[in-house]
Amino acid sequence: QTHQPPQTGAARGVFGGRGGKKPVFSGGGSFVFAPVFGVYFLVVLLIGIATRTRWKSTPETYFLADRKLGTLVLLGTMVATNFSAFTVFGTSGAGYRDGYAFFPIMGFGTGFMAITFWIIGRKIWSIGSDRGVVTPPELIRQLYSSPALSFIFAIVMIVFTIPYLALQPMAAGYALEALLGIPYFAGCVLVTVIIVLYTLRGGMRAVAWTDLFQGAVMCIMLLVSLIVVVQHHGGFATANQKILSLSPELFSRPGGTGKYSPAIWLSFMLLWFFCDPMFPQLFQRFFTARSSRTISRIMLLYPLVCTVVFIMPIAIGVIGRLTIPDLVGKEADRILPMLLTSISGDVMSTLIIAAGMAALMSTMDSQLLTLSSIFTRDILPLLRRKSSGESSMIGRLFVIFLSLAGLAMAYRPPATILQIATQTFTGLAVLFPTVIFGLYFRRCYVQPAILSILCGEIVLVAFYLKWIPTGGFLPVVWVMLTAFTTYLLPY
Repeated sequence: QTHQPPQTGAARGVFGGRGGKKPVFSGGGSFVFAPVFGVYFLVVLLIGIATRTRWKSTPETYFLADRKLGTLVLLGTMVATNFSAFTVFGTSGAGYRDGYAFFPIMGFGTGFMAITFWIIGRKIWSIGSDRGVVTPPELIRQLYSSPALSFIFAIVMIVFTIPYLALQPMAAGYALEALLGIPYFAGCVLVTVIIVLYTLRGGMRAVAWTDLFQGAVMCIMLLVSLIVVVQHHGGFATANQKILSLSPELFSRPGGTGKYSPAIWLSFMLLWFFCDPMFPQLFQRFFTARSSRTISRIMLLYPLVCTVVFIMPIAIGVIGRLTIPDLVGKEADRILPMLLTSISGDVMSTLIIAAGMAALMSTMDSQLLTLSSIFTRDILPLLRRKSSGESSMIGRLFVIFLSLAGLAMAYRPPATILQIATQTFTGLAVLFPTVIFGLYFRRCYVQPAILSILCGEIVLVAFYLKWIPTGGFLPVVWVMLTAFTTYLLPY
């Protein structure tokens, strides 16, 4: 390690790099960049202040916004929470490399996950409302009457979410360094402080409303980008016809790199279906709904939003080959800002990076709030042997602790942090059998649930260490087969 934080994965690919590589942007535009980001950060803070909760609020007020989020705000915060910087940059790079084959995997796959809102979301809301449940592990404790299982459930959620949390300030740091010349770690700190300020003071209500704003910014900027790109190439149909004649493999099911076999498609569909509702920040939002009817509406609207959101960056990536045809591997992750810089200059690129900033900030604030609630209500009482859930003060302190932990990982990130982050999805999916069987079985046994989680995670580690071949599938297929079988075998 050097004194400079190393660049890893998406951050390096999107924002250029050190060591002789030039940034994506042409530079000299800080006169434009600084006011844009200054206004954006100010608006986010003002929304957070306007929707803040009382300092001595109850846990339900601070963590769940009094369980009164309506359809629009709940949909906005769920969408913004689930879509990180990868939605803006990573999917456009995948579109450039693999073509439209990547769209069903993300658009349909993520939208298909909305069925779980009906299957488990409404039951989670009902039990949470009736019994005053605030966190996902607290629900498990209610269903199984087992503090030990609840503790394991909480630890898994925290462990597999923290690496993903740390990626958000990393991406922000590289973006602000490339645009404004702010030192990398100073950019990490700046964005983290802004997020902590409105999360610390405002709780779920502030997070939900800022998420709604930031999600709207992301969608609008992606739409504007798509319009600019297709108009530059004579319209959507004309641009795609040119691409079809040059690279027909981008319109095939296996995709440009030929890796999307039926087994991989099935794997991704299973991954999104089992994993997404187990993200702690999404899981907790089931408790915040005004009614079960609100969750039903979200189930119908969420697939539509996913379809619209994901088609835009993927189409931009595909069409980007007409302007910048020679990007290889991770370089393709830079296609969106590079393309907009080439076509429209630094101003448009600034707005696109603002969309990426909105995506990562709306993910990080939700992760901070949810993990702090889990620590406050499910970890700390066991350590102190008395309930600390009557005050949200400790939860606020844990928000600060998590922020510092994320900054520490961002300052000297391990080289394998992105590989670890990709495994978090499968690691969280292992929790699904414990949740769904706990909600639907008349009698739930603690031992099968604990074994299901432990065995599933052990198999995941074995795949990660390459001790077991995947057989053409993603590890999630075998991991979930292990988790379900282990749970059901005693029955």
